[in-house]
Amino acid sequence: MKKIFGILVANFLSFYILDILFENIYFTKPSAFVTMAIIFSLVNLTIKPILKLLSLPITIVTLGLFSLVINAVVLEIAFNLVSTAYIGSFGTAFWASIVLSFINNFIREIISKNFN
Repeated sequence: MKKIFGILVANFLSFYILDILFENIYFTKPSAFVTMAIIFSLVNLTIKPILKLLSLPITIVTLGLFSLVINAVVLEIAFNLVSTAYIGSFGTAFWASIVLSFINNFIREIISKNFN
């Protein structure tokens, strides 16, 4: 339960930071951050593994770089499922997914050191 809560908190904070860093990403209500954290976690658990499996050949050919595109697609799907969140373009999703992974890893590291 702690791990799930930690992931949701990390996602919540990460999306808040993305909202600050990117002008093409915005949330219309504060509750959108919580909704986005939940939806993004669910999309990561369900749709992302399917996309990774289907794109395995092209991921191998590109030496793993296509996984960046998969991450951007997952982020775009999550934003499309939350009506109170907006992302400008696929390019924004691509760069935001890279920044999101760094922020998420940093926050999860802090949470795991302080609360375990």
